[in-house]
Amino acid sequence: MRVRLLSYNIRFGGIGREELLSRVINSCEPDVVILQEAIHPDVVKRLAIACKMKEWGSRRGHSLGFLSRIEIRSHEWHHARFAKRAYLELQLPQSGMRIFGVHLAAIHSNITEHRRVYELKSLLQDILAQHPGFHVIVGDFNTLAPGERLDLAKLPLRLRALAWLCGGSVRWRTIQLMLDGGYTDGFKQIHPRDPGLTFPTTDPHVRLDYLFIPTSHAAALERCEVVRHPAAAQASDHFPLLCEISAA
Repeated sequence: MRVRLLSYNIRFGGIGREELLSRVINSCEPDVVILQEAIHPDVVKRLAIACKMKEWGSRRGHSLGFLSRIEIRSHEWHHARFAKRAYLELQLPQSGMRIFGVHLAAIHSNITEHRRVYELKSLLQDILAQHPGFHVIVGDFNTLAPGERLDLAKLPLRLRALAWLCGGSVRWRTIQLMLDGGYTDGFKQIHPRDPGLTFPTTDPHVRLDYLFIPTSHAAALERCEVVRHPAAAQASDHFPLLCEISAA
């Protein structure tokens, strides 16, 4: 079984941009879509209809939602300690593969990076306590990987000032936590020299969106691409991430 998985931050719930969002999603022909900032169930329902998805899930006020062309055995939102937002768990019926959707706290500074580290530690403890077997963790991590650079001059003035007040150059630790925890950065496995910039669509200069797969199952990842559809810049401030995973 091969699963085409799309991760997409639809920005502020996607209200008024459903046609653009569905155009981007349909171009990818995904089996499963993990949405971030999917805070309006009515919008998610309209996207499900426009994209001819059999199943969908969203809860008002929760960032994580999903669309699925294939059957989902179960879906559930979990609240992990210290986490700002609930994470989403989907289980596929045939392979038993689990997909965990996450959306970590935003803003680039050493203080918020410290918060993301606490969030992620709690999320990983919660996920691993479930003995998930074959799984992936995907979503908007709102952080940079080690070795990647943030040009502070590209930040809005208020966020630039906050970054400098919190120590200037940010020590990026969240993604290293994933790598140290036995996960492979899916995009970098497929494209080691491509920066994979996903944000913002109007002037992409950082990679915030990731898929992680346990290193022991890394060979199951066959594709991982940033989707730069012509409608993407108007649809959201994030480019989506499209992956193909052999879940057999």
